[in-house]
Amino acid sequence: MALQWLLLLSLICSALLLVDVTHSASQDVRKAYIVYMGDKPKNEVPLSPLHLNMLQDVVHSRNIEDFEHEALLLHSYKRSFNGFAAMLTEQEAQKMGGMDGVVSVFPSKQSKIKTTKSWNFLGFPETVKRSKLERDIIVGVIDTGIWPESYSFSDAGFSPPPKKWKGKCQGNGNLTCNNKLIGARYYRASRSFEDDVESPRDSNGHGTHCASTAAGNLLSVAATTINRQFITKVQLGNGKIYEGLLPNIHDLKGKFYPLIYGGDAPNTKNGADASISRFCFQNSIDANLIKGKKAADEVLGLPPVSASYVSLEENRNIYKYINSTRNPTATIWKSEEINDVLAPYVPSYSSRGPNSAIPNILKPDLAAPGTYILAAVPPIDGGRLGGYNFKTGTSMACPHATAVAAYVKSFHPKWSPAAIQSALITTAKPMSTRVNPEAEFAYGAGLINPSRAPYPGLVYDLNEQDYINFLCSQGYSGKLLQTLTRDKTSCPKSNNGKVNDLNYPSFALSIKDPKFINGVFHRTVTNVGSSNSTYKAKVAASLGLKISVNPSVLSFTALGQKKSFTVTIAGPIEKSSLASASLVWDDGVFQVRSPIIVYVGI
Repeated sequence: MALQWLLLLSLICSALLLVDVTHSASQDVRKAYIVYMGDKPKNEVPLSPLHLNMLQDVVHSRNIEDFEHEALLLHSYKRSFNGFAAMLTEQEAQKMGGMDGVVSVFPSKQSKIKTTKSWNFLGFPETVKRSKLERDIIVGVIDTGIWPESYSFSDAGFSPPPKKWKGKCQGNGNLTCNNKLIGARYYRASRSFEDDVESPRDSNGHGTHCASTAAGNLLSVAATTINRQFITKVQLGNGKIYEGLLPNIHDLKGKFYPLIYGGDAPNTKNGADASISRFCFQNSIDANLIKGKKAADEVLGLPPVSASYVSLEENRNIYKYINSTRNPTATIWKSEEINDVLAPYVPSYSSRGPNSAIPNILKPDLAAPGTYILAAVPPIDGGRLGGYNFKTGTSMACPHATAVAAYVKSFHPKWSPAAIQSALITTAKPMSTRVNPEAEFAYGAGLINPSRAPYPGLVYDLNEQDYINFLCSQGYSGKLLQTLTRDKTSCPKSNNGKVNDLNYPSFALSIKDPKFINGVFHRTVTNVGSSNSTYKAKVAASLGLKISVNPSVLSFTALGQKKSFTVTIAGPIEKSSLASASLVWDDGVFQVRSPIIVYVGI
């Protein structure tokens, strides 16, 4: 991920954002429009000046940033795609749509802030038909610990832990469990605890945030769903305004403060130098040097103060400004909320495929919300909203997947982990390559879909022997294999297993030459939908790919019945090193979708 900069303010204020994105200019009403320009350029072309020039051509003004005392350029999209949000009249929007390089122009619909949960974005209903089995599901989290005092872990209304629970609460004198947080342990590997405490109590914040996302209590706190973006503007003393991406609830009311670069204020008494203080690590800044000032730091976390992330390009301009005057000043405005109409898309911080260890296993499996997720944190992590804070990363996506897996298991307690994984993958919502050019290597099967996941129709199941055969095909044998299985397991003499034969709910084929493609996959599905059902295979493939399924019709007469089939892939791939496809088994009620990707291996 490209390094982003964070502008910090030492003064903490508390106010909530209310935004009006429409205004009147002369006799024409302006409103927010999204100008979509396709994929981001492969070269490092600065996009903000380009977008500003396009606006100047449309509105015939050379002072866009001060047009009627309001910035018309609301935001430049430059991380996952090329485009911008701007305040335009209907006539200007039509004119913009005819410009070279513009794919489409459409209004940005405004929505009020209503929910703390990304679950709304995923379409997860708060009330569903409850199974009698849907209770006593235990979610385990291995992380930095937990802050039990958070309301997210209150046990109000909870009955005692289920009888099957055999764990313990290793509080070590400073942590108490309850009927919600039923157990806690702490472990130390080879390192000492250093600044941490010898207990499950969280002194970092990561574990509390993830646990409350996966299995926290329902709350009602103002925030935003995942298809929103927070635009936070930074204004320098010279009048320049730069946009950043960060939820900022603190209102400075336009007051300017002295500005200092964190690298110029190291806490030398604590052993820090500029290489440390530039990142604003704890105790690395000399408090006397930054008192009453704003600090420009290279930080990736979300602080409990007014802050805004800016790009490297904007960072350089801010740094130049700091060094160009004796008294640099700046202010940070409250965030503006805009509807991210192109969501969901996979941001740059997310890990991507292909799978370097096993090229013919698709990475990732699927996508889940991970940007600006609001969840519980301990006081040391600076809870900005009464013990809650926003965090971003793949670590925030994982507890969403964990929660949905637990939800599926509550309906199907006897399903194997592989069957649950299959349900999550085959029911995921397909995502668009328009804003995710890496296709399946960015989002896998697509966006996790909790409302459909308990009802997949068919599952691709795996048992222990399947995994052993797979490990044997990868060269694991003898003591190495027994180290993993913890018994006297050995590879069968007749084992001729291949990666392609692992009963996985997706298909990945790494090739050397795009002109010559030949891949064969063997799969078996188990009927978990309707007892009497007939599924037909539907294949969608990129130009050049030839995919056949044999047999192409699977008929079932009972639940739990298994049927096998073969998928054959031939080529060539035309004009690309990557080609996407999909296989859907459809019985008219259930659609069981598996992603397929063929690519030239590195």
